[in-house]
Amino acid sequence: MQSPQLNSASPLPIALALNDGTTLATVGDAAACLARLSEEQRQKHYWKVAVKLLDSALKESRYLYAATLNLQTALLLDGLAGGPAEA
Repeated sequence: MQSPQLNSASPLPIALALNDGTTLATVGDAAACLARLSEEQRQKHYWKVAVKLLDSALKESRYLYAATLNLQTALLLDGLAGGPAEA
């Protein structure tokens, strides 16, 4: 059985609150966040993994939860987020 296709409007399993007050709630939000990374950030291993996992999730949606947790970890490691968004 094939996983459902994701698109930019697909919700992330966990919304991520950034320290600047924005929230990453969709695949499109996550992709836009990754697109804004500086070259220095792109060179860090945890960001490389976050990019690769989101790409994998776009191909196979069952990886979306792991991709979201990895993105959260990268955000935390760079001091850009404090944890999951408040409901």
